[in-house]
Amino acid sequence: MDKKYGVYICTGCGIGEALDIDGLTGAAKESGMAAKTHEAVCSAAGRKLIQDDIAGGTVNTAVICACSPRVWKEEFNFGENTITVRANLREGVVWCAEKPSEGRTAETISEYSNELAQDYVRMACTQAKKIDVPEPFKLEAINKRILVMGGGLAGLTAAKEASAAGYEVLLVEKADKLGGKALGWRKQLPTKAPWSDLEEPTIQALVAAVENDPKITIRTSMEVARVAGTPGAYEATLKVGGSKSEWDAPAKVGVDEQDKIAKGEMPDPNAGLKNYMTSNPDAEKVGAVVLATGWTPADVSEFEHLGHGKLAKVVTNAEFEKLAKEGKVPANVAFIQSPGGEAHDRDFPYANSVTSMVALKQAKYVREDNPDGKAYILYQHMRTPGNMEMFYKGAQNDDGIFLTKATVTGVEENGGGLVVKAKDTLLQEDLALQVDMVVLGAGMRSTTAASPTVNLSYRQGPAFLDLELFDGYADSNFICFPYETRRTGVYACGGVRKATDFTEVVDDACGAALKAVQCLESADRGVSVHPRSGDGSYPEFFFQRCTQCKRCTEECPFGALDDDEKGTPKPNPTRCRRCGTCMGACPERIIGFKNYTIDMIGSMVKAVEVPDDDEDKLRIVCFVCENDAMPALDMAAMRKISLNNLVRFIPVRCLGSVNMVWIKDALSSGMDGALLLGCKFGDDYQCHFVKGSELADKRMANIGETLGSLGLEPERCGVRQVAISDYDQVSAVIDEFVESIKELGPNPFKGF
Repeated sequence: MDKKYGVYICTGCGIGEALDIDGLTGAAKESGMAAKTHEAVCSAAGRKLIQDDIAGGTVNTAVICACSPRVWKEEFNFGENTITVRANLREGVVWCAEKPSEGRTAETISEYSNELAQDYVRMACTQAKKIDVPEPFKLEAINKRILVMGGGLAGLTAAKEASAAGYEVLLVEKADKLGGKALGWRKQLPTKAPWSDLEEPTIQALVAAVENDPKITIRTSMEVARVAGTPGAYEATLKVGGSKSEWDAPAKVGVDEQDKIAKGEMPDPNAGLKNYMTSNPDAEKVGAVVLATGWTPADVSEFEHLGHGKLAKVVTNAEFEKLAKEGKVPANVAFIQSPGGEAHDRDFPYANSVTSMVALKQAKYVREDNPDGKAYILYQHMRTPGNMEMFYKGAQNDDGIFLTKATVTGVEENGGGLVVKAKDTLLQEDLALQVDMVVLGAGMRSTTAASPTVNLSYRQGPAFLDLELFDGYADSNFICFPYETRRTGVYACGGVRKATDFTEVVDDACGAALKAVQCLESADRGVSVHPRSGDGSYPEFFFQRCTQCKRCTEECPFGALDDDEKGTPKPNPTRCRRCGTCMGACPERIIGFKNYTIDMIGSMVKAVEVPDDDEDKLRIVCFVCENDAMPALDMAAMRKISLNNLVRFIPVRCLGSVNMVWIKDALSSGMDGALLLGCKFGDDYQCHFVKGSELADKRMANIGETLGSLGLEPERCGVRQVAISDYDQVSAVIDEFVESIKELGPNPFKGF
């Protein structure tokens, strides 16, 4: 692309009053670009100024120096063949300016703010020179059929919704008929006002609708043995339900073992499963996968004092539902929601709000079938979210349903019945309840916790068990992307994702189906699905310099890179989330995107003017993740919270994309410190790209050792974690780092 540049500086929103506009136009001129000013670049008149230059052929690369790049995105989109680069002067300089204080006069603050703004203009002009228009990756042939695994409530709903959206569906169910566990329901929880009455199950009507849908192909008594390929071009190999195949029970292979396998030092235990390149002619061709294989009752046999497995009349809630449907409901039943004993303040494994509501539902069975019946619900935690609180209130108002917080100490046989002993009740009394049956509130354990469920031919492994923090559930990010797994194109819903009631299952399944549709349409256009929706870039490799170190393949959070026969990375662009983790991992710097490269960010770092004769004007570069840290900074500025004006912020896609050469560039150019500001990692991680902040933290620890060998303090580099909601804390986090740099003093290499 033969670039023609135009710089447009906004003087509105306080920018013109706070900054030296002539200095900003001068900074653009230093970069070889002419600048124009306007009182409101975001207005219709301001945008027309830019559009006229583009239409006249004098500009195809616009540098807009105004507000944050997080706002007015569509308004500053001037077409596929035009590049737009943003310099953040409003939130990044004016709105976050420091307040006058002792030692900091208004004149000093103005001087520092102008230096900051001019650096941002220079950085944006440099970015404009280095950036290119992305060229979307498109598959030669895309398959838009959606595979739905599981024929229960979630799978049926997902299939029905995908079909209604106009897509072909392949529905695979292990059992010999559709319906799943919902077939065994006597009644279902209320779904509408007044939220007090149980409803007749609707599962049969849903089964009939799916069976009569011409867009849905149904395969009962079948399982998915393997899913290979990439979004838009998956191959699903089926097998008879319950039978064995070469892909069953795949072995978990760690990173060290993967390297040994690649070098031929050990045999591959999943040789059949990991045959990425071989097409299976008998496989079903699909474009996206909805995982709806449901849940299984959690094991409660470990709680011996409750008698399950030893006492015939102690059953789980799932077993009781079957008895209730058969009309075998005793007159007096105790529903135990927590194991009690030594674990007095916790619930059964995998228990949640659904098990609470099921207990209330089944207590109603007791009252419906036995006018004089009694239902006792003994709990530590009752959870009835939303409108279901009215369902709970209805049970409270029934004189035949007794609810109390209690620690159950044991269940014993007593003649032809049982006695339940409990203490620490709300009544401050010990209880000995004479009942006919005891029902234990067993939790809902995802099928992925027990087995791989779907054998995925991905480098990162076939199952969904690589992140322990998910406790066996399909590894969605509950906060940011509730239906998505780490495998782009595979979406989880219902009990396989989390414990859900009827209404939640339906919502979940609709969401997963729509995500599958979004994936297919995005793959068809050659753009990213999420979280950088619509991004037309993808990683490109200069393989001539590849040393086959495998860092990119091992660190990619989404299995977007396989290995070919020689051990060279083999990209799968439609699996890619465009996070740039591979780019940050590569020591040879051979990976980049058209609009995001190592050279581009490195050049932006070098565009910052670093004073070499003023200890009060230290310079610190801060790489901030665009998903958490950057919004936090913007929100702080919107509230006029001051941000330290010695720091130059550079947004990055993810801290995982930060290549350590940027840190070296910063310090070698005389900057006094380098800070990485990103999402929280660990058990409560928030990273949109799973482990970007964690990877960056490890890399920074390594570069710290290198700096030490060069005579530079490792403390000049740091990583800090912030959540998107930490706008009121981010300023203090940055100030703490700046103060530590001030104590170290200027970079000894400054001026060299």
